[in-house]
Amino acid sequence: MTDLRKRFGRLVAVHRRRRGFTQETLAEAAAVSPDTVAKIEVGATGARFPVIERLARALDIDPAELFTTEIPAGAIKRGTFAEISMTLAQLSESDLVWVRDLLRTALTRRGTDERTVKHGGWPLRSRSSRPTRRTGK
Repeated sequence: MTDLRKRFGRLVAVHRRRRGFTQETLAEAAAVSPDTVAKIEVGATGARFPVIERLARALDIDPAELFTTEIPAGAIKRGTFAEISMTLAQLSESDLVWVRDLLRTALTRRGTDERTVKHGGWPLRSRSSRPTRRTGK
């Protein structure tokens, strides 16, 4: 549990610095004491969900971004990503496996390196390299 608190605290600190906030500024915006922010950031204490939500709101991020570095900052709040995430969250495990396999097939057919896709890497293509939509005209 200590390790989780430390990772959580480090992510709070990273997002705080990225926003240019001091601990005092974040504390005021999240309606907690500066001492609480300091203790959270060093992993000396954890935070309950209401505090996590207030910290995330003050940092203008999704609360999930305080638990992993795998999510690019602000990614969860993006329209299409958020829509896809919400849809996936409602699927059963078997449906998720089907969607995963479908994505692998689609990415492989688009010329993505099959070995990378099979090992869980999902290389992104830049917008300029994406195929254009064809219209019926």
